[in-house]
Amino acid sequence: MSDLSLKTSSINPASLGKVAVLLGGTSAEREVSLMSGNGVLAALRSQGVDAHPFDPAEQPLWNLKEQGFARCFIALHGRGGEDGTVQGALELMGMPYTGSGVMASSIAMDKVMTKRIWRFEGLPTPAWKVVHSAADTRAALAELGAPMIVKPAREGSTIGLTKVTDPAQCEQAYALAAQHDPEVLCEQFIAGDEITCPVLEQDGQLVSLPAILIRAPQGNYDYQNKYFTDDTQYIVPAGLPAGEEEAIAVQVRKAFAVLGCRGWARADVMIDATTRKPYLLEINTAPGMTGHSLVPMAARAAGMSYEQLCLHLLAAARTDNAAGGASA
Repeated sequence: MSDLSLKTSSINPASLGKVAVLLGGTSAEREVSLMSGNGVLAALRSQGVDAHPFDPAEQPLWNLKEQGFARCFIALHGRGGEDGTVQGALELMGMPYTGSGVMASSIAMDKVMTKRIWRFEGLPTPAWKVVHSAADTRAALAELGAPMIVKPAREGSTIGLTKVTDPAQCEQAYALAAQHDPEVLCEQFIAGDEITCPVLEQDGQLVSLPAILIRAPQGNYDYQNKYFTDDTQYIVPAGLPAGEEEAIAVQVRKAFAVLGCRGWARADVMIDATTRKPYLLEINTAPGMTGHSLVPMAARAAGMSYEQLCLHLLAAARTDNAAGGASA
């Protein structure tokens, strides 16, 4: 049994009170959130937690107080759940919740702001341009080179994303991304290994779970291949060269810390096939908890079950004003 799983054995589920699992919501990732939330709900109940589903799309958040909830497990993804808005409402109610606070959630949801902070802090992230038209997108392609990634600045699960290889694709790629966000991000494409690196907060320290190497069909790790097929290969341990995974983990923990994240997160990283230089793509402050999700997969590789992971995260729930904080 790992140190992480041993920690959960000392948690008294009754002491956590009546728990709301926030799921569903109104974002483009509602379907994924329902899968995550129902998985978390079943896991918490199996551990003896008095847990109940709560869908903010079906009732106002202030009903949480009226219904006697003591804390929340946030299994919402995307806008209206992962972007600081729900966190702000819970702060006003003084209700502890899982994951990052208002500011870190808001920043991490905004890929452009995240990249600006990482660049300022000396962390590697692919070159990018913010565009406001198809013409801007073509200009970005000329500057960044092909292939290039075009995506909404504030979406997740690869929604609205296009890999552009030819200027003729720019108009359609921009239009698709702009459907989801007025701010569109064009990003240098890094060819190489794709890995994801989960981080957990434990006793005021950040703990890196094993990195997962992702091998999707034709290298296309899209919405369908993330959640609804079994064609994607997940390799954990990732089998990276000696010392490389730990060096990347150090960068990921710093990336987590400089944004002010807490509780848990998952960073997506590309490793250049030629130079082996890692590039941080984005960080997810409310990662998926579905049957295909990566943080539970990494936790299992570290000796921590899905149920123990859910209990660990719930027990660490707090507000921005509560004492605590992790160091890298």
